[in-house]
Amino acid sequence: MRFRIYKRKVVLLTLVVVICGLAFWSSGRQKKNDSGSLPREVEAVRRSNIISSSSSNSVNSHNQEQATPAVSRAPVPAPVIQANDTHQEKEKDKPKISKPDVDNTTLVYRGIVFQLNFDQTIRNEEKFKTTRKKDDLVVVVQVHNRPDYLKLLVDSLRKARGVDSILLIFSHDYWSPEINKVVASVDFCQVLQIFFPFSIQLYPQEFPGNDPRDCPRDIPKKDALKLGCINAEYPDSFGHYREAKFSQTKHHWWWKLHFVWDRVRVLKDHKGLVLLIEEDHYLSPDFIHLLKQMTALKREQCTDCDILSLGSYSHIGYSSKANKVEVKAWKSTEHNMGMALSRETYQKLIQCTDTFCTYDDYNWDWSLQHLTVSCLPSYWKVMVSEAPRIFHAGDCGMHHKKASCMPINQKTKIENILQSSGNQLFPKNLLITKRLPANGAGGVAPHVKNGGWGDIRDHELCKSYVQLQ
Repeated sequence: MRFRIYKRKVVLLTLVVVICGLAFWSSGRQKKNDSGSLPREVEAVRRSNIISSSSSNSVNSHNQEQATPAVSRAPVPAPVIQANDTHQEKEKDKPKISKPDVDNTTLVYRGIVFQLNFDQTIRNEEKFKTTRKKDDLVVVVQVHNRPDYLKLLVDSLRKARGVDSILLIFSHDYWSPEINKVVASVDFCQVLQIFFPFSIQLYPQEFPGNDPRDCPRDIPKKDALKLGCINAEYPDSFGHYREAKFSQTKHHWWWKLHFVWDRVRVLKDHKGLVLLIEEDHYLSPDFIHLLKQMTALKREQCTDCDILSLGSYSHIGYSSKANKVEVKAWKSTEHNMGMALSRETYQKLIQCTDTFCTYDDYNWDWSLQHLTVSCLPSYWKVMVSEAPRIFHAGDCGMHHKKASCMPINQKTKIENILQSSGNQLFPKNLLITKRLPANGAGGVAPHVKNGGWGDIRDHELCKSYVQLQ
């Protein structure tokens, strides 16, 4: 009898254990599913983007990032600095600054950026499928957060003859509905949006953004070491510590160059030109026509030209100049606007990744200038239009601090130049009026190093872009 009672207790106890175990397993499984999927906010934005994209045959107002999931990896951490025992004892006495948590909005943005860069949806693809041919021009716009200037650029592109044949890529380092709305208005060519995955917006309180544990810009190194800030060992050439707002542009430029040539799937075998411009540029109606003629002239008379440039910053009159080009040694102060390059030029450039990424100058163009005399097989030769087909409309920005910015005034000024020279545009042929001597004048070294790029974390992150798969 006692055995039967004992047996019943064992059975009941076993059932209780099984039921509890199932409940625990079910709960754990649910949590796992929840953690393995995108947040509801991301899914909502993704669904909104998909609906908007399909309704207008576009990638609409959302970002695109990596061609592969690895690009979503966290930035390269600061290197571990070996310290002696005395230094370690001092470290114990220093106040510890806790790493800030990442807010949900930032995580949502990271999810959107990763997904869109992976998807690489091309807006208006079917609409211009027959007008865009293989290896036609690709125009890449580096965009930050100046929608008024971006509108001017889009307006100038809309007026360009043959624009329906280009692939227009917007490369962003800032997520903004207002900017996305401007991009969504482009209905005259195929459009792709990509997003720099390591922007300040995506890492607002940690490297490569502004980490509260970073050293203040102007603190002396000896004081920084006492303070124990993260990058105390790595001031720039002038003794200053990094500022994320300045570092970001060079990072974005190098990442964009690599991503377009090696990660945008539709350009895998692209053998044509890629034209690099920025959000505050303004293009003439015949810029595509001119690039085609310059390409033909390069093939016939300047096979060693590395870069084609739509013009410099001087607004030379068009009468007698509209069909003339020069062949010069490339200079960052003259030829960094409207640069068109081939895959061959890009492949030579990417071989200099280490030099570009460790040169202590936060300007991408001055860093390129350094490469032309320190790393590239030969200094760059540029074929540049004497009468510019590109204009710098931005009177406000990183290096221009005006009290008020008036994009409309810049637009009026540029359009007056183009209208007064309308009969000089679309030349039938081009002439090389000036050429470097046969033995060349040699490359041009930067006359100054601007600093702002001494932090080893910037170096390592910059070098990592070519390794992301």
